[in-house]
Amino acid sequence: LVILDTFTNHIQADLAQSALEAMGIESMVRSDDAGGAQPGLWVGEGVQILVRERDAELARMVISGSASGT
Repeated sequence: LVILDTFTNHIQADLAQSALEAMGIESMVRSDDAGGAQPGLWVGEGVQILVRERDAELARMVISGSASGT
């Protein structure tokens, strides 16, 4: 797995993950917040989205909006 992007909060990461899923790209959200029990812990690290290396290029286009033709 490779880090696709790092977001400042779970909402942004979840939105990005939803866009990836809509394009058929599997991804994983990673943060160091004790499984959501301590949301303040992720502030220094951010919330990361990981994808398979083979999907990374398309995933970057999806996140940037260029895969949809916009």
